[in-house]
Amino acid sequence: MSIVKINALTVPAEQREVLERRFASRAGAVESSDGFEWFELLRPVEGTDQYLVYTRWRSEEDFQAWMEGPMKAAHQGGGEGGADGAGGAERPKPAASASTVWSFEVVQQAAPKKG
Repeated sequence: MSIVKINALTVPAEQREVLERRFASRAGAVESSDGFEWFELLRPVEGTDQYLVYTRWRSEEDFQAWMEGPMKAAHQGGGEGGADGAGGAERPKPAASASTVWSFEVVQQAAPKKG
């Protein structure tokens, strides 16, 4: 079955819009990656300052290939002009003050029943 990677990002209140804008500017960047199955950016509603970045992959190998290819290029300012869209310009300060990645294997899943 699939694997899930959840990146828990601690984001100060004044950086929330920045984080969401950066993710929106990269919309579509992961969808064509081999083995990619799902993405969600989850905004905290109450009781925490942590955003959750949820991705699901066909396998750990597919996730690692994405991390070493497109993701690595984007974080080094390559790919689609870097996080700030300015190519060789200095990278902007991260919106998150901390980050932790959690890894899971999907052992059971359900979907809505079709009519």
